[in-house]
Amino acid sequence: MRIISGIYKSRKIVAPKNLPVRPTTDMAKESLFNIINNLYYFDAISVLDLFAGTGNISYEFASRGTENITCVDQDFGCIKFINQTSDKFEMPIQTIKSDVFKFLEKTSMQSNLIFADPPYNFSIEQFSKIPELVFSNNLLLEDGLLIIEHSKHTDLSHITNFAYSKSYGGNMFSFFEAS
Repeated sequence: MRIISGIYKSRKIVAPKNLPVRPTTDMAKESLFNIINNLYYFDAISVLDLFAGTGNISYEFASRGTENITCVDQDFGCIKFINQTSDKFEMPIQTIKSDVFKFLEKTSMQSNLIFADPPYNFSIEQFSKIPELVFSNNLLLEDGLLIIEHSKHTDLSHITNFAYSKSYGGNMFSFFEAS
């Protein structure tokens, strides 16, 4: 994987093969960040990266100037890799090793943007639980956005607070906003 833009542009990051991850493709990530770039100033937002995996999305935010980034993942290897990479590049990324659903139930941390990249084989009920917890616990700041990455074969348009979706290859991003 590589960083698309910002101060770490073109840096390659090689994750260990044994991590249980499916990093967002460069094409999909570039398209996603083009959308986000039109909505926010990167240096003025806080980001919560759920199911962070390799930290791919968080590195992109850090490279573009975001200074308040928190990654949540339940896998120790993923958290260790994110910590090592963010230390190496001196990126302002905090990590929390936790089950994402338990974290969302207990946290009061609010963010401008919450990005979730759960396993593509999640059930609709599991996908639905993410926006349910985010909105019922008021975890988005004013004009905040929840983005869930999923397979193009999964339809989340019926879930409360769904705004729109964008498809890139086999990837889809569903955007959720407070009503």
